[in-house]
Amino acid sequence: MRVSFQTRPQDSDWPSLVDFWKEGDRIEIYDAAWTFDHFYPTVGGGRVGGMSTKPGPVFEGWMMLGCMSGIVHRLRLGMLVSCATYRHPAVLANMAATLDIASDGRLEIGLGAGWAEAEHLAYGIPLSSWKERFDRLEETCAIVDSLLTNETTTFDGTYYRLRDARCDPKPIQRPRPPILIGGTGEKRTLKIAARWADQWNLPGGDPDVLRQRLEVLGEHCAAIGRDPAEIEVSVKLVADGDPGEFAELTARYRDAGAQHVIAQFIAPFQPAKLGALAERLQGLAG
Repeated sequence: MRVSFQTRPQDSDWPSLVDFWKEGDRIEIYDAAWTFDHFYPTVGGGRVGGMSTKPGPVFEGWMMLGCMSGIVHRLRLGMLVSCATYRHPAVLANMAATLDIASDGRLEIGLGAGWAEAEHLAYGIPLSSWKERFDRLEETCAIVDSLLTNETTTFDGTYYRLRDARCDPKPIQRPRPPILIGGTGEKRTLKIAARWADQWNLPGGDPDVLRQRLEVLGEHCAAIGRDPAEIEVSVKLVADGDPGEFAELTARYRDAGAQHVIAQFIAPFQPAKLGALAERLQGLAG
């Protein structure tokens, strides 16, 4: 089973994040490190609509990955997940290509439809209906894939139009860095994952939920003639509690079909927690 960790880059100073990621880079069991794509805190201070009501510092996710690519030298680097409403997909594709090259082929591209109303309202970014957001996500996947794999891209969508667009240089990974689609929705998220994802991530929940969603994902894959075994199945779990309980829950998810667990940590970041968790997960990794 593949093991990774995620840090929510809020309520922390930069040296603390660096120390935590360096420790993860040192511990072989951890294959990748992930951050999130938010501008406001998502935990603490009472939550409304999935966001914290308390202001606090938050490091920008893509810039953080770029900086970390020169600080950690073994870990793969991922965004869990990049919000499709925040960046034009052609800009995102060029960002991804550059970061994949700078990290010597270690990037994983996480994509999602977006949901954080407070951030959109504060920054004047339109937050459309759920249908439009998923339509945009679908077009984003198509554009990012094409720009990273083809010499030129012409695309006529509802929301995005490209004419003989280029993305040079190309990423190191071939045919492109893997795409992760995160979310639980059966009608749109899993359908998009069936078409575009190299990895699908369930952001928590119960192992029985994973089993049921995997059945739906398999149905979507069958509809387009894709083997669902081509899609890595991951789950994100809160990891700041007891490491033994985390390992037991991870084993249950593994039995339900998960192939990758992403341990999520919040500030204050204590590097020793990575070692304690790694000891408990040794029997599951590999």
